Amino acid sequence: MDNYLDKPISPLTISENAQVTSLIEGMKGTAFQGRNLSLAADIWVNMLKDTTTVFMGLAGAMVPAGMRKIIAYLIEHRMIDCLVSTGANLFHDCHESLGRYHFQGSTEVDDIELFERGIDRIYDVFAREEEFRKTDDFIENWVMTLGQDRPVTTREFLYSLGQELSKVAKTEGILTTAYRKGVPIYCPALGDSSIGIAIATGRFRGTNAINFDIIQDILETADIVYKSKATGVIYVGGGVPKNFIQQTEVTSSFIYNYPSVGHKYAIQITTDAPHWGGLSGCTFKEAQSWGKIAKEAQKVSVYADATIALPLLVTATAEKVKDILVTRKPPQFYMEKTLKRNSSGSLSFRA
Repeated sequence: MDNYLDKPISPLTISENAQVTSLIEGMKGTAFQGRNLSLAADIWVNMLKDTTTVFMGLAGAMVPAGMRKIIAYLIEHRMIDCLVSTGANLFHDCHESLGRYHFQGSTEVDDIELFERGIDRIYDVFAREEEFRKTDDFIENWVMTLGQDRPVTTREFLYSLGQELSKVAKTEGILTTAYRKGVPIYCPALGDSSIGIAIATGRFRGTNAINFDIIQDILETADIVYKSKATGVIYVGGGVPKNFIQQTEVTSSFIYNYPSVGHKYAIQITTDAPHWGGLSGCTFKEAQSWGKIAKEAQKVSVYADATIALPLLVTATAEKVKDILVTRKPPQFYMEKTLKRNSSGSLSFRA
């Protein structure tokens, strides 16, 4: 029995001069989600010390909730190498890049009155419907200028949207930073967002005929895994981004005919429980049965609100790896295909 009782809990002490990193480090001796959050910081550091391609999956209303600059920081400082996001987060990022806002609101409100006033609610966040539609118009009008001689990946499309935003942005964000740093963004459910609505509206009006090659997204990310010495994953929420990244290891093994190795490092922040059977709450242990997570993976699930856990985790990790990032050489894949201007001056996708 003695081996079960060799690590006493170390009560967390408070110092008036403590920094976030020392606080997170102190949580290592505690329990529950505080301890898991501290472990997550250690695992992220190990990813960056190793020769690892780091994928991040971004779900939930993180941009409206104020997490946008955190994701941009991760891209800017190459703490992640590839982002897979919901379309909604990218739409809201575009919205704020254009100088528009989300507003602090309240859950104690008459939603019918909000509707009549043209205000949309995301829990305790408000936004003007009229301004959302202006962002829709920006995307629709930009897509009108695009020509294409082949279907395009969501990565190419979002890279080019970041390029366009960079010309007019009032503030730096996820898409503009990814464009500038050459970090790929994928959005396998692009249609499930206001970006999809804007493109569909243009299609209905006959102003665009853009088509997406979602399967090429799968092939590209599988190739990234194949060419990587090791892969690590960080999930904020679950949903489509999480599964899209999870399946890259399996897809790569199918295509290139080798036994699935699985992601070597894995962190997730979620509020969903595994016993409902949904992917957002799925444990990494369960994912090991599919070969998506490596047998000896360093892994942890932090069951917490991401608007609390993510700022603490990123701050602590960033301080720990600031010297590592100076010499880290992140991988870059599939950035050779971009929008170019044709002879008429219009932007066009070219192979």
